[in-house]
Amino acid sequence: MGKEEPLNRKELVDAIQKHTLVARTDVDKVLGSLIQHTQVAVKKGERVALVGFGTFERQDRKARTARNPRSGAPVKVKATKVPRFRAGQGFKDVVAGKATAPKLSPVKSTAKATTARAASTAKATVSRATTSKASTARASSSKASTAKASTSKASRNSVPKSTAKAASSRGKAKSGKKK
Repeated sequence: MGKEEPLNRKELVDAIQKHTLVARTDVDKVLGSLIQHTQVAVKKGERVALVGFGTFERQDRKARTARNPRSGAPVKVKATKVPRFRAGQGFKDVVAGKATAPKLSPVKSTAKATTARAASTAKATVSRATTSKASTARASSSKASTAKASTSKASRNSVPKSTAKAASSRGKAKSGKKK
């Protein structure tokens, strides 16, 4: 087993999204919020403990004298504060192989059934609207052809010719409907 690429944030968000069936943007926002709140709490000196995962805390380092590895000369290092993570017992057991890793199967949700129902309703609405548009266009074209037949040759020359399609689009424009 060779060294694998590390799991980056995008890959983690994608994996969580597939597992929970929550929108990717929402998962990214929640992960970002978790990181920000953890950083703020640890900066204040508070501990953030996630049971089964681990604990984040701040560790204070005292000022000390270290050695430069090239020259061996002593170097003064200032006091500082660093973050520390300690893995929880459950996490340690999974990594060591003492416990089985959790199964990452997708969560069953009723969201798919709801989405399918909404999609079929939308398709039915669109087909009804298309049928309605077609019958309106047929009615408009029959009105236009009736009007053409009733006009005399003299008035026909003064009125510009129009097709059934143009007549139906004018009728829709008057009623405020769009294609």
